[in-house]
Amino acid sequence: MRITCTVNGEKRNAEGVWEGESLLYVLRERLGLYGSKNACEQGECGSCSVYLDGALVCACLVLGGQAHGRSITTVEGVDAAKVQDAFVEAGAVQCGFCTPGLIVATHDLLRRVPHPTDAEIREALAGNVCRCTGYGKIIEAVHMAAR
Repeated sequence: MRITCTVNGEKRNAEGVWEGESLLYVLRERLGLYGSKNACEQGECGSCSVYLDGALVCACLVLGGQAHGRSITTVEGVDAAKVQDAFVEAGAVQCGFCTPGLIVATHDLLRRVPHPTDAEIREALAGNVCRCTGYGKIIEAVHMAAR
């Protein structure tokens, strides 16, 4: 099957897609966008978070065919330099595996709630698992990005 969609503002085609392939697989293996990480393949860790028509989704849970004709924004296409800088400055980045999903989820939170409370941050990032930093520095980074 052939998928045509808009990825990070650019019309893209993926050829030879099997009907059971995840959007994450299509992004990484067919379109060469390696920012979204493949960790759990069950929607539990958030490492593969992307926007699909403006909604935050786990790309591992979306079939590639469902993206046909739609708009996808990955971590490579999110305007999140301020968020990325805050994560680095706060020391919220260690191994980096969870970072792309956290960046996209933080971007989503800050576009909806410009100055979130700790509780709002915890709720918004609840679907993202980090095994290295603990979450104190991540919460600090979100507050820094909100300033």
